[in-house]
Amino acid sequence: MRVVSLVPSLTEAVAASAPGVLVGATDWCSHPAGLDVTRVGGTKNPEAERILALAPDLVLANEEENRAPDLAELRAEGVEVLVTEVRSVPQAFRELDRVVAACGVRERPRWLDEAEAAWQAPVPAGGRTTAVVPIWRRPWMVLGRDTFAGDVLARLGVDHLYTGHADRYPRVPLEELRAAAPDLVVLPDEPYRFTADDGPEAFPGLPCALVSGRHLTWYGPSLAEAPRVLGAALRAARR
Repeated sequence: MRVVSLVPSLTEAVAASAPGVLVGATDWCSHPAGLDVTRVGGTKNPEAERILALAPDLVLANEEENRAPDLAELRAEGVEVLVTEVRSVPQAFRELDRVVAACGVRERPRWLDEAEAAWQAPVPAGGRTTAVVPIWRRPWMVLGRDTFAGDVLARLGVDHLYTGHADRYPRVPLEELRAAAPDLVVLPDEPYRFTADDGPEAFPGLPCALVSGRHLTWYGPSLAEAPRVLGAALRAARR
């Protein structure tokens, strides 16, 4: 089996489940560390010729992270492409089951059982918190409706204020974000790399939680520790 992954979280999931089947991954596939496969470009601009040269049996993609024309080009060349859709935690587990099975894994990986168990715990007591969740600046963009990261936060007791917006990732002026008066501003380190010196200064007087984008937006082995890691960062910001 020869697999090319165009999704960083799926790259990590396959590497943990079926060592040796991955032959290609994107430049953004950073986990596991030291992954020794051919790099095939970015998630939005994969190099079709390089992918085809690897003669993959399967290419893994995601309807949000990858562009339909790129996937259509691969299919036109006879390549099987599996496209995932992940907009909630339960859906992530269903899609991960589908991915690992498609990669020839016969028994459910232990990490997947552990990850699903980690999300069975109830939301910690202490009331719910409202938040805005920027994912980009210049222009400012935030989580909107129907997103995996939004569902992750909701399951940790955080309700983001743009969950009812018509767009999934709306552009919202900074003044409007401030005026929304959230209890908390959640700043992930991807896709935009918010840091202590780049992001919190835009929201004076509001507590800001700097969180791991991998734990907030990736669906793979990181799901097992995401409730603990994200929960700690959220609690620290609210103290």
